Order: sequence, then C-alpha cells, then structure tokens
Amino acid sequence: MRYFDIKKWLWLAGILYTFLQGYTFYTRREGEAAVGCALLCAICIYQFIRRLCTLYYLHMTMKRIDKLSGRAFERYLTIQFRHLGYRVKLTSYSHDYGADLVLRKWGKKTVVQAKRYERNVGIAAVQEVVGSIAYYKADNAMVVTNSNFTKSARNLAHRNEVELWGRKEIQKKFHIK
Repeated sequence: MRYFDIKKWLWLAGILYTFLQGYTFYTRREGEAAVGCALLCAICIYQFIRRLCTLYYLHMTMKRIDKLSGRAFERYLTIQFRHLGYRVKLTSYSHDYGADLVLRKWGKKTVVQAKRYERNVGIAAVQEVVGSIAYYKADNAMVVTNSNFTKSARNLAHRNEVELWGRKEIQKKFHIK
C-alpha cells in the first residue's frame, strides 16, 4: 500500500471516529461536546478534501492540463509551485496588473503570468509581466504556459530577463507524464 493510501485511510478513520463520538454526545444530551465534535469533524473533512484536490492537481497529465480553464490553470500552478517550496499568492482575477501569481522563495519575489493557450503565447504576455515587476516590487518575472512561445516573445523575454516556461519546461519541472 502506498504512503498516501495509508494516510488517507487514517484521515477517514479519524473523521468517522469524531463523527461517532459527536453522535454519542448528542444522544446523551451533551450539547457542547457534540458541537465541538461536529466542528472538529467539519475541519477534518475540509482538510481531507483540500488534500485530495492537491493530489489531483499534482498528478495531472498534459491532456488534462490542456482542458483547464484559465483560472483553474492558475490554481494548478499555485499548487505546483507550493510543492516546489515557494510561498504563493494568487492575485485577483481582474486588475492583476500583469501578474497572476506572486512567488516568494529565499528572499526573492517573482511575478508569474500564466497562460493556458492552445496556440503559441505572444509578446503581450511578456509585456504584461514586465509591467508587473515594478508594481509588485519583484526581483524576477516569469511566463508559464502549457503551450510554446513565439519568436518575438522569446526575444523580448531575453532582453528583459524574463524566464519562460513552455510545455517542455513544465513537464520537466513539475514531473508531468
């Protein structure tokens, strides 16, 4: 049995035990203890679902990534970058000033423009992330896509020291099959 399978079953056993304890307190008319167990059970269920969602995103194939919406792709990148050890802040969906994610690691701040495209990403994405560097007071900038980049986007990124992660790079960095 895999490590996560054991951990998953232990979580489920703990949730079931807490639920049954709460029900026992409820039938004995011990309301405060029953409410406490219900709250603990709700928190455990929430954490369990978060773990399942995280694992779902961590083990996605490129075929599934290509079907994500733009915002879902941003959430996917959030989980992947957290898994790589970054502290991640997802910016607001609109008025993001050219950055979808703000990463922090080793005292450095990096702004990320995420593009889930079916075609190659053009120069506009690089321009947006270059503009966001000053707004977020970032040290670095990056554009991440499930696709590839046009030649003009590569040239502008090179001139402005913007890191580009295309399809091959995310497969390698995130260990995608």
